[in-house]
Amino acid sequence: MRSWENDPAYQAVERAFINADPFEQVGGPLDVRAVVADIRQGAKDGFLLEEVPWDRFPEGVRVREAMERLHSGDAAVVSALGTLIGLCANDMRAAVAPAVPFLIRMGTDPEGRHRAEALTVVGEVARMWHQGVCTRADMLRFHDDDEWFFEVTGYLQNWSVQAAREAIAADTDLLLPLLDDPDAAVRTATAYALAAASDRAQGILTAFHSRLLSEHNPAARAGLILAIAQLARAHQDQGAVAWMRACWSDPARPPEVRVSAALGWMCLTDLPVPDELRAMLDTLATDETARLMSPLPWMRAVETAKGSGLHSCLRTMLHPGTPGVEDCDDPWS
Repeated sequence: MRSWENDPAYQAVERAFINADPFEQVGGPLDVRAVVADIRQGAKDGFLLEEVPWDRFPEGVRVREAMERLHSGDAAVVSALGTLIGLCANDMRAAVAPAVPFLIRMGTDPEGRHRAEALTVVGEVARMWHQGVCTRADMLRFHDDDEWFFEVTGYLQNWSVQAAREAIAADTDLLLPLLDDPDAAVRTATAYALAAASDRAQGILTAFHSRLLSEHNPAARAGLILAIAQLARAHQDQGAVAWMRACWSDPARPPEVRVSAALGWMCLTDLPVPDELRAMLDTLATDETARLMSPLPWMRAVETAKGSGLHSCLRTMLHPGTPGVEDCDDPWS
């Protein structure tokens, strides 16, 4: 990585976002929301990377190089995806946000070999820093419009996330058919991406519920439940709390649906956790259920060396602030 002090993109961000009022940049060349919105439809569909001003944002040149490798399909595809995920993990989403429309098209390519991975990156760009975050208040919250957050470069991360979420909303019609894709990993990654859409929530929620009726893969079912909860929270769907409760309290539902709905319910309301829910989790939130749900992006984001993502969530949500819980043999006893 080049020295930040000598990189024109870093210098421009420092001048605009650290030494001046960021809102002076609204709609301008450093507003990544405007940059992404201005990408021509023909450029997206034709994968014309040269039309995107990558170099305006720190590490943007690396993102363009990664996208070129992804498009070429050469042996460096995995490395290129790792570059994009790494930048997201390091809170440097501004450079990756312009790649979202192209990654979506990679995900829709029936000949593509890394479709699920590309769509998962789309979902990651559209979320604030969330690694290890599994409290009821914050796990499914986007944070992109209630307070300011800055990337390590000084760029306003709210704008990076908003740009990605708006790009997903703009390409909803491309993504919705993938909920019926033959590959369960693609279906799950699509739900993860669509859950972050900034608009068209009602149509997406309807599609999620419709897919859930026919979904036969247990992990994909669990992912749909979490996607419904996250999208419903972002768009304040008033019926979601009651629906989640109906799911987790229904003994006819599969275990992974009831457990995921319990997580969704706890994230959608601050009501006390009822004994009925705790008893259900004691029975159904087993190691087997945790392993089944472990591939889900929401779970991967919160897994630790001490336990699965599911068990991390339950420790945090059912016993907030309790010291030593992580060392218990029974993580939520």
